[in-house]
Amino acid sequence: MTTSVHKRLFTIGGAVLASAALIAGCSSGGGTTDTPASSDEGTTEESTDEDTGTDSALPDLSGQTLNVVASWSGAEQENFEAVLNNFADKTGATVNYTSFGDNGPTYIQGQLEGGTPPNVAIIPQPALMETLAKNDDIKPVSAETKAEVEKNYSQSWIDLGSVDGELYGVWFKGANKSTVWYNNDIYTEAGATAPQTWDDFMEQLQLVQDSGYAGISIGADVGWPLTDWFENVYLRTAGPEKYDQLTKHEIPWTDPSVGEALEILGSLWGSDVVQPGGAQRTFPESVTEVFGANPQAGTVYEGDFVAGNITEDGNSVVGETALFYDFPSVNGSAPAVVGAGDAAIQFVDDEATNALMTYLASPASAEIWVPNGGLTSPNKNVDTALYPDDIARQIAEALTGAETFRFDMSDLTPSAFGGTVGQGFWQEMITFYENPKDVQGTMDRLEAAAASAY
Repeated sequence: MTTSVHKRLFTIGGAVLASAALIAGCSSGGGTTDTPASSDEGTTEESTDEDTGTDSALPDLSGQTLNVVASWSGAEQENFEAVLNNFADKTGATVNYTSFGDNGPTYIQGQLEGGTPPNVAIIPQPALMETLAKNDDIKPVSAETKAEVEKNYSQSWIDLGSVDGELYGVWFKGANKSTVWYNNDIYTEAGATAPQTWDDFMEQLQLVQDSGYAGISIGADVGWPLTDWFENVYLRTAGPEKYDQLTKHEIPWTDPSVGEALEILGSLWGSDVVQPGGAQRTFPESVTEVFGANPQAGTVYEGDFVAGNITEDGNSVVGETALFYDFPSVNGSAPAVVGAGDAAIQFVDDEATNALMTYLASPASAEIWVPNGGLTSPNKNVDTALYPDDIARQIAEALTGAETFRFDMSDLTPSAFGGTVGQGFWQEMITFYENPKDVQGTMDRLEAAAASAY
């Protein structure tokens, strides 16, 4: 999952994929759009992006129009339009923005079928990017964009944006799904501290339990929070190479490495530090049980979007009552992050489209949105001092500084296995959560589901 919402199924070019976030793009050729982000009929000289302290020279694009479409609405739309406005101001281009909400994949398919594909789309899934690339629907990035990406992104993000060794994607927005959130008042009362290792993690949860609260609340009525748990543990115990192999089903789910991760998860899920009733609890409810008006537990695991749930609930303050620590090391594992994100891809190869892609790959673009909150940039050269608070800054630094980064496994697998309610990865993790001693049975059922889906 890229966000706390559940995955959706969609078809592009005959491929069925699972989406945990929404898609954004921009179309050339005068397609229907909603909001002009900026328009300047005059001539703009090639310029330096002095507003954000970068040296990204942008060309004069006066008279050219770019139509940008994204999933974002509300505050996110306003912030992204500010990014586009800056590009338009610097280049003289007209940039139009349309939000198509949950209908991004359908929109892209329709545009492709109608012969009016977008210039640039922002998509959440490497699997969709691969499908579009293999169908020759999108173009590799320009040499200038590639150089900007190589300067500003770690190899993990470059690999995620590549198909068959060719770079197609620029990851504009990221998500850190390796954060564990805790109620600081409860931890202080219990004498608990932020752990660094799994053993210490279990000890701190027990201290919270002994103080009269549940150590941790888990929302497991649907499977995606549980698959996120597995992915974090598996990345740390099996390592990135096996993580990749399992994702591609190059090794079976009956591999001993899967059993090791399940055993570790089972030791937590079967313990008394977990708040009872998790299989009937939603993820937002698990957050409320930790940070609500009447907290029942001290800890909840999920990604950086937990901060939004806490703020919406309104009973705790992020950075004060609500703090987080990195997902703990397991068996001495190095720092690692499971994450997700939204990548810009281009359907058109022309000067304006290439310039926009290069701009989105630069720190300048992200630095316009970052101070307003709601954006964690995978661009390692974005000035972290611009993040609005220490929590946002720490999350971003963990995302860009991780020694090992891997994309959400369930978002990379076929939807029939990785993203469908009631079956496959999601369902089997719920079944295992309810019976955490059944390691072998869980492995067998996961392998059967994977063999059918791949």
